[in-house]
Amino acid sequence: MSGYFEDVGRRVLAGEILDRAQAGELGRRAGEAGADGARELLDAARRVKEHHFGQRIGLCSIVNARSGSCSEDCAFCAQSAHHRAGQRGACREYPFIGLEAIVRAARAARAAGATRLGIVTSGKALGGADFQELLRAVAAVRELGLAADASVGILDRGRLEALRDAGLGAYHHNLETARSFFARICTTHAYDDDVDTVRHAVALGLYVCSGGLFGMGETWAQRVELALELRGLGVPSVPVNFLTPIPGTPLEARPLLDADEALRIVALLRLLLPDRHIRICGGRPAVMGARKAELLTCGASGLMTGDYLTTPGEPAAADLADLERLGLSPEPPGAG
Repeated sequence: MSGYFEDVGRRVLAGEILDRAQAGELGRRAGEAGADGARELLDAARRVKEHHFGQRIGLCSIVNARSGSCSEDCAFCAQSAHHRAGQRGACREYPFIGLEAIVRAARAARAAGATRLGIVTSGKALGGADFQELLRAVAAVRELGLAADASVGILDRGRLEALRDAGLGAYHHNLETARSFFARICTTHAYDDDVDTVRHAVALGLYVCSGGLFGMGETWAQRVELALELRGLGVPSVPVNFLTPIPGTPLEARPLLDADEALRIVALLRLLLPDRHIRICGGRPAVMGARKAELLTCGASGLMTGDYLTTPGEPAAADLADLERLGLSPEPPGAG
């Protein structure tokens, strides 16, 4: 295996886009890599990341603007009304928090160094009066100098267009996993519902964040499958989440990903999506522990700081200290 990942990295740096067969081989070898191969893989991914993003790391933050009582049955999620996580204290339930609370969260995110704020709501879609309030919140967050992003479910083209016209910075809608694995994770909507939302958002010219959750039992081949789906959709930003098994959900007994495997996943995505932002989000503290800074040296180009939807994250000050120690710097406001 010696030299394989280095050669792939050189080819990607030269502008080659790996075809499906080459991507499959890369995924197979990434899954089987021993210590020496893994170091070579991570180093190749780091060079590709530096070529496209230099020494900058994008920082973003989110506010959980409506929590719990979700009609969808996603097997990993504490917010689903189908599971027992809420009854076991893993998820608070509350309605849409409104404009003033979102503005407070935006001010806190800005003070912590974030340049983007994602407004996230539980449920299949946000509509009615709440959606109109969201449009006002997008404008207010922008006035504070942050990019106002939203993750409010499966939206039709009309509502996505309304968000765009309100000044939305990005629309975030994860595919979560490969098409071939999706039915084991969610049965209450079709995979193509998610794909169509992403496709409409891209077609409208929105900056789109769409990624996945890793460690749910998917194979390396399915990780490649997801990456190629995202590449085909033209998604410029790919959030990477690692499963934190939550009591009361169907995946509560899943073991945490090994930190070395998490690093190889990020490196794989970087080589398959060389010029896309790869942002490390949920599950980072649980999976990486004291090794969390290593994610900044294996292909990642962004971090979500602060807490996640239902699990604690990393203090922004700790992330900024990691960046400084590694000679990295936050991406300036207005960057991708």
